Amino acid sequence: MEASKQSTVQVTCPKCGHTQPEPRSAYSTICKQCQEHFRLKEARQPAPKPQKPAIEQRQVRCFQCGTELEVPVAATSTMCKRCSSYVDLTDYHITSTTSKNFRTYGRLVVEEKGYLLNTDSRVREAVIKGRFIGKLVTETNLEIYPTANIKGTLQAGRLVVPLGVVFHWKEALRVGAAEIGGELVANLLSAGTVLLKSTARFFGDVQAGGLVVESGAVFVGGARIGRLGSQAE
Repeated sequence: MEASKQSTVQVTCPKCGHTQPEPRSAYSTICKQCQEHFRLKEARQPAPKPQKPAIEQRQVRCFQCGTELEVPVAATSTMCKRCSSYVDLTDYHITSTTSKNFRTYGRLVVEEKGYLLNTDSRVREAVIKGRFIGKLVTETNLEIYPTANIKGTLQAGRLVVPLGVVFHWKEALRVGAAEIGGELVANLLSAGTVLLKSTARFFGDVQAGGLVVESGAVFVGGARIGRLGSQAE
């Protein structure tokens, strides 16, 4: 009996999946369930291993040399492949009084009870709900909440002023683009498009690559459309 077991091997029909014993020396056989003829060599081949799911990546830029880097979305830090500088990817939430400079390709959130002061920070995106004093540069969105109290210097890849926000800024705001749904009193310099949504109230001058004013928006000021520095109006 032991010799008989050792001289056979279990094979699986490639058509119906039925498994049956066959002699090790056999070249081919017929499935006892679906009557399909198949070669044992094919049936003995191991099933391919399932491929690991691809790790989702995102693009970041080294703060020191500007090199573009590809990193996993879940990563909290990386090292620049060109200059070997440390690149922080962590999200930060400010919930109390803090005096610190941030350099991160993560998200900076100053909560309503948070107070970030004397800071010179550069981040991927920021949400300001509380108090902020200092300099802030965002690569992408800078979103301002109704409870925000901001003093200092701002530069944003995209300024977002939602419905319900009333934001006044004395100096010109330099942004990559802007989406205004609330009230903004400022002069805007934008390389991209400024969108005034139907709920927007904008008081100031705009120099931008493009301007979209939805029906119902209030716009009081001048507009110069085209590349920054051009004379097109």
